[in-house]
Amino acid sequence: MTDVAMPKPEYRVEFVERTGMKRLKESRGHAHLLMPLSGNENHVGVLYMGAYTVLAEAVAAIPGISVLDNARFFPILKDIYVDFHKPAASDVTAEYRLSEAEITGLLTDLERKGSAGYIAEFPMHDADRVHVATGRVTVKLLSHNWKKS
Repeated sequence: MTDVAMPKPEYRVEFVERTGMKRLKESRGHAHLLMPLSGNENHVGVLYMGAYTVLAEAVAAIPGISVLDNARFFPILKDIYVDFHKPAASDVTAEYRLSEAEITGLLTDLERKGSAGYIAEFPMHDADRVHVATGRVTVKLLSHNWKKS
């Protein structure tokens, strides 16, 4: 597997980079990521809870970031939830995609209101494609000039 080049360096997060997370596929409104077990395992040899959380945050936010004009807009997370189903003693992957209709709606709201949002819900799979967790993340996209009313 080859890593996809890191787009939009202004969203670089060193903490995330230290996990060794890899971008498997990435395109407009889409992210497919891998969190390696190595370096992210807990005391019993399975993926550490915090690693799932980092994976969920990134796979949810990258699709929104990929469609933003960074000079005008930025992303934040409103909430994050990871529901664990089984321990993973291997690398874990997650994938999320915004449809073109969702992207159009988000960009329209950003232009009209200065804010938009979406809820990303997705499975996380171990190396054997077993569904080990489900992520649910609320992503907000905001204008740099946005004012909470």
